[in-house]
Amino acid sequence: MWQKVKIQLMLSMSFLVTVFWYCRRLYGFLAELLKRWSDYLQRKLIKNRSVLAEVDLLGYSAREWKGETKQAKHMREAYNELFWNCHIKYLRQVKKDNYCVLRAVLFQILSQGIPFPSWMRERDILKLPEKLLYSQGCNWIQQYSFGPERYTGPNAFGKLRKCMETLKTNWIEISGTKDHEERGNLCNTLFSDESKEHRLYEAIKFIMLYEVVEAYEQIKNREEPIPHLFSRLLARDTSSDPLSFMMNHLNSIGDSGCLDQVEIFLLGYLLEVKIRVYRLHRFNTEEFQASGLLRQYLDGLN
Repeated sequence: MWQKVKIQLMLSMSFLVTVFWYCRRLYGFLAELLKRWSDYLQRKLIKNRSVLAEVDLLGYSAREWKGETKQAKHMREAYNELFWNCHIKYLRQVKKDNYCVLRAVLFQILSQGIPFPSWMRERDILKLPEKLLYSQGCNWIQQYSFGPERYTGPNAFGKLRKCMETLKTNWIEISGTKDHEERGNLCNTLFSDESKEHRLYEAIKFIMLYEVVEAYEQIKNREEPIPHLFSRLLARDTSSDPLSFMMNHLNSIGDSGCLDQVEIFLLGYLLEVKIRVYRLHRFNTEEFQASGLLRQYLDGLN
């Protein structure tokens, strides 16, 4: 009897050891698979990100502009100027396309937790497409282009509303996140989703158009004075009214064109931020720095 029990015990122990060994191998295999999948997702996320992580400015300059050519020395001097006199210590590489200015500005705003502009909350930007189309009779917004998507016709109104919803929802959510690391993760996720990211930029473009329409109506009706930047923008032959501004300037942004200097002023005015643009190849000239100034400051200009 004891011999039979002993044999059964030995068989049971062998079975348990074998099961334990296989479970351990399976656990190791699953852990390795999970790690590889996590690494793949991380690489894909980084690859898709349109704004990369912060890097030391002088280190970046030394890597990108090696050698003793005249241009390399000039660019290193420009980066030194940014570091020592402009107090800029880090930089981020931004995807180079025709949304790049909007991308750089909006990422800075969201990553720093700057609140949603008060005037946008008061007016409720979700209603701006409807107001422009129905209250002000601007049927020509059907010719609005969404970056590379050049013509949408009657669908423009619905697409614009989705863009405004995306901008408002994400801006309020991210600016309301107090933890810096968590806010950074939200920004990285948002700027890895190309479709959602483009809706943000199209919303900003439309808000620029809406404000130009408002200013144009005030000028036409000789109402209260408007900031000088609108007079400057509407004085151009290519943007003498809101329709020409949209057709000749806004519609190309994201497709074949980028923002002009006066449009950067307008962007800073609308978002209530100060935008500094440094043209490094123009170092030691008056064109080295340009700024899109604060709404409060521009309101005081003649």
